[in-house]
Amino acid sequence: MAESKENVLMEKIVSLCKRRGFIYQSSEIYGGINGFWDYGPLGAELKRNVKELWWNTMTRQRDDVVGLEATIIMSPQIWKASGHVDTFSDPMIDCKTCKGRFRADQTHEIPCPQKPSKMVSECHGEKTPPRAFNLMFQTYVGPVQDDSAIAYLRPETAQAIFAQFKNVLETSRQKVPFGIAQVGKAFRNEVTPRNFTFRSREFEQMELEFFIKPDEVVEAIAGRVASTAEIGNRKSEIGNPDWGWEAWHKYWVEQRIAFYEGIGLPRTTLVEYWQKPEELAHYARACVDILFTFPFGTQELEGIAARSDFDLSQHERFSGKPMGVFEEELRTAWNQLPKEKQDALWRRYYENRKKYLVKMGVAEETAARDATEDANGLAKGQYIPHVIEPSAGVDRLILALIANAYSEDQMPDEKGKPETRVVLKFHPRVAPIKVAVLPLLKNKPELVKKAQAVRDQLRPWMNVFYDDAGAIGRRYRRQDEAGTPFCITIDFDTLGEKPELQDTVTMRHRDDGKQERLAIGELLNWLLPKIR
Repeated sequence: MAESKENVLMEKIVSLCKRRGFIYQSSEIYGGINGFWDYGPLGAELKRNVKELWWNTMTRQRDDVVGLEATIIMSPQIWKASGHVDTFSDPMIDCKTCKGRFRADQTHEIPCPQKPSKMVSECHGEKTPPRAFNLMFQTYVGPVQDDSAIAYLRPETAQAIFAQFKNVLETSRQKVPFGIAQVGKAFRNEVTPRNFTFRSREFEQMELEFFIKPDEVVEAIAGRVASTAEIGNRKSEIGNPDWGWEAWHKYWVEQRIAFYEGIGLPRTTLVEYWQKPEELAHYARACVDILFTFPFGTQELEGIAARSDFDLSQHERFSGKPMGVFEEELRTAWNQLPKEKQDALWRRYYENRKKYLVKMGVAEETAARDATEDANGLAKGQYIPHVIEPSAGVDRLILALIANAYSEDQMPDEKGKPETRVVLKFHPRVAPIKVAVLPLLKNKPELVKKAQAVRDQLRPWMNVFYDDAGAIGRRYRRQDEAGTPFCITIDFDTLGEKPELQDTVTMRHRDDGKQERLAIGELLNWLLPKIR
């Protein structure tokens, strides 16, 4: 049977990634190690660009988000509190015939060991019953390898944010609502890594935990909770006092889609999937998955979840340390409410807290007592913040950008004959190389000297690639495959062969091959708005 077009495209993408230095298989000279990938020169630049754009968008361009960089190994109690120790698992089966090990929900096709982008049918031998397989990588801290020294490589970056919430709140001079952002490595011991870099055992996440007031606190202070229908017309008024969790959730969904649009993934390439009630995690009030259509199917890039107060509450219970906040504004507003309003808000807050505690296995009587104490805290200006969590995978996004940018078209060669061209049409903001500087001939010292001067002029501001090897057309094609949006050619007119063109260069556009003359003195101002 002929291979599907999607698999052919994926093969081309994998080949290009290795050929041009985007992504290599880890430990390749020793046969590789499944689920681990190394980023080459172009891949490292692409990945750095994406992470820095995310960081700038989420922290430096906002007054209400600060950053954190936490350790990969943390107290194992953190993972106990978060539920990862007990519940973070996949169903696994073994084949008694081929001795392979697979996820129970992926028994029809598995990744081909020789070709990571290709799927092959699994054998039909007798399988063992499914059993839980914890996805966390276990390690030991200290010289003695016993149960007291067990630790884990973090399976996500979020929990460190929750564990450090109070420290960040007290040292950053922030007030709820505010967010804490982190970019970093995470590790999951996937049973069957698959689809190139999409599902790996080592990966990077870009996560924001945006802490907000519970709706009962919002209503006590603002007198109402804004509906989501209102928010669509009030995006310029970020952080209105009457925004509850639904408003903030909708806001962050729109913010994240706008980010993707700004780096070259149009809204038409994305799918918003609102999880159904039965699909939600037990603590979540809502979750939107932002999906992208990869060559191997439509899959998740990012999830934006309304996680209630579950995370901070869990760490408060397990650590014994208070994770709530005090706000004088709430205490003042509460004391001015009519008694019936106080009672109604108290009751709602109590019911939500009790429901959470019972779900976590707390006895009914104890849960009622603890929930009463929590609800009584409202009158004192105390509450546990809720959180909205946009969580994106860096590696998945890199793969989406490459897949979206990959294109083949016809373009004339130096003799005017049409030839097939492979080109990565990255948005200039994420392109690994922003501009290539090319002297027309490398055996003409005056051309080389001028080209190197142009390179040095631009280099402090952007990643510049200098190339003087081969015919100019071949050099253009190499840059097309690297995704470089602009090529600058230094020719004899630059040196004054035509006096009116002296100190001008040829600017060649990647996507359509069109060229124009620009003065060297204008290059920086011309390029900067296009690459930022």
